[in-house]
Amino acid sequence: MVGTNPLMEPDAFHLGALADPLSFREPILLGDANPMKLLHWLGQLIKIRCAEEKIGDECARATIKCPCHLVIGQEAPAVGVAEHIRNGDRVFGAHRSHAHFLALGGSLHLLLAEVLGKDTGCSRGMGGSMHLLDRKHNFFGSVPIVGATVPIATGAALAAKMDGHGGIAVSYLGDGATEEGVFHESLNFASVFKLPILYVVENNLFSSHLHISLRQPFDSICRFAVSNGVGWQRVDGNDTVAMARATERAINIARCGGGPQLIEAVTYRWRGHVGHREDNDVGVLRKEGLSEWKKRDPIARLATAMKTAEILTEDRLNSIWAESRAAVGLAWLSAVSDPYPPPTALLDRVYALADR
Repeated sequence: MVGTNPLMEPDAFHLGALADPLSFREPILLGDANPMKLLHWLGQLIKIRCAEEKIGDECARATIKCPCHLVIGQEAPAVGVAEHIRNGDRVFGAHRSHAHFLALGGSLHLLLAEVLGKDTGCSRGMGGSMHLLDRKHNFFGSVPIVGATVPIATGAALAAKMDGHGGIAVSYLGDGATEEGVFHESLNFASVFKLPILYVVENNLFSSHLHISLRQPFDSICRFAVSNGVGWQRVDGNDTVAMARATERAINIARCGGGPQLIEAVTYRWRGHVGHREDNDVGVLRKEGLSEWKKRDPIARLATAMKTAEILTEDRLNSIWAESRAAVGLAWLSAVSDPYPPPTALLDRVYALADR
């Protein structure tokens, strides 16, 4: 669903059927998508799912001590967006960014070592699950403060415009972050200066444990793009192909000087706000909806479509799962045996001494 004329599009206020877990269960439409890309995307989805399940299991065992916000069930936006990121772009995440990190090419070992607090982690064991960094793969950081990277990404877009090299910025955020004032300030600033930035709102309908209907008068985030003159698209966030196509459109506009773009990816997380539990006993709306949302599994929908198109066999699908679980297992064994940062790192990596 695309807002072709955002100033006249009334549906910018309502998600409609996308918010109904009984809808959008059918296999996705592949169109003319390249079979090799589809296999790559499926592999990425499954890798992320396997990594997240391992992290969840180890959280349950208390092997992992830091808080972990899992993305299980909403892997598709990260994979669809990552397809169109190139060198020179700057991508920023939030507190639920394992998928963003991995989809861009981040290492399983670097991620698992980081959540274990090991010196070999992507942030040298000093950040944990919510402070990820991988500039080699254009991921410029994630932080736990809600909405905190939105203005940073907007500043990166200003820098990209001033550089003139065709780079863009991407800001991932959840529906809860749109209730922070800095989100609206950033959209306004980006619109005024026609910055090359893509805001990807992963609207999973819940901010912590509170459903969007209890927090906002309308359930669609696109209305904020309308009020700021920002181009927008609303997408089934459990459809990897749709996410990739929407991202391609938005990024092409942003790169060519068309100003900021916003994609609202409507999805749902299977686990609770933080930790391994599903939290299906928290809130009537989540209790009633979780089992139905699981039938919109982005992995199953893509795999079914690929099998129907004779791009994928059941044996190949099983092999992808097995290979991903094995890769996660090896990365975990390596991370577990890695050393922790030395005690001196507590000061060396936090404080910088000024020359006097």
